[in-house]
Amino acid sequence: MRVVRYRIRQGSPGSSGWGLLREERIYPLERAPYLVFDGGAALPGAGASLPLAEVQLLAPVEPSKIVCVGRNYAEHAAELGNAVPGEPMIFLKPPSALIGPDQAVVYPALSERLDHEGELAVVIGRRCRNVTEAAALHHVFGYTVANDVTARDLQKKDGQWARAKGFDTFAPVGPWIETDYDPADRLVRCWVNGELRQEGTTALMVYSISRVIAHIARFMTLEAGDLILTGTPSGVGPVQPGDLMTVAIDGLGQLSNPVVAESSIGGFEGETNL
Repeated sequence: MRVVRYRIRQGSPGSSGWGLLREERIYPLERAPYLVFDGGAALPGAGASLPLAEVQLLAPVEPSKIVCVGRNYAEHAAELGNAVPGEPMIFLKPPSALIGPDQAVVYPALSERLDHEGELAVVIGRRCRNVTEAAALHHVFGYTVANDVTARDLQKKDGQWARAKGFDTFAPVGPWIETDYDPADRLVRCWVNGELRQEGTTALMVYSISRVIAHIARFMTLEAGDLILTGTPSGVGPVQPGDLMTVAIDGLGQLSNPVVAESSIGGFEGETNL
């Protein structure tokens, strides 16, 4: 099942909906499908199908929180001069950082280095607290593509990562959620302006998805729709205004986002589609 969130291109500004994507058509749903997820229940419909070409795809999830794993690929940790942590290293991005396919990432005036980080993302399907590793994947609704955009200079300056990871537009996600998906040994790649920057397989994760979920659920409740970004392979690097970042994961499609400059406080150069 391929789940999308969309806005009709010719519709009312701000209106959006949920749907299932099948053969270039979207079949509307009444609500986010992870809110009724119970291992295969029928999903309610909400009107006639739409051609994919007539809609703008949005981030396919509305999370209460975005939980991320740092340094989960050994080569990535090494390229920035860091050791692999002894347990999953967890940090948060605010939901206000979330954007969808083709929406613009804003290069903030406060930063002098902005990096791409292509990642596999997990979408939680049911409330999760104090689960075992063996049971963790039963709480997963599906998987999608993400880009953990990072102000690298601020990450080094601040020590903690809230500002460096949390700017508006720093969490591109999409284009859809795939529910029937095996994330094992999948190729994660990132291009900037068509140049391949990152290429690594999920088999190289230091901590597995089930381990990460169980670890997070020991100290916070994961709700349906919450996102977990599972870490990035090596090859991260800087981008500039005018660049186009594209992250692709085998079987999940690709996510492209342009970079635009912040023109002034409260304003952006170009259309951000926020």
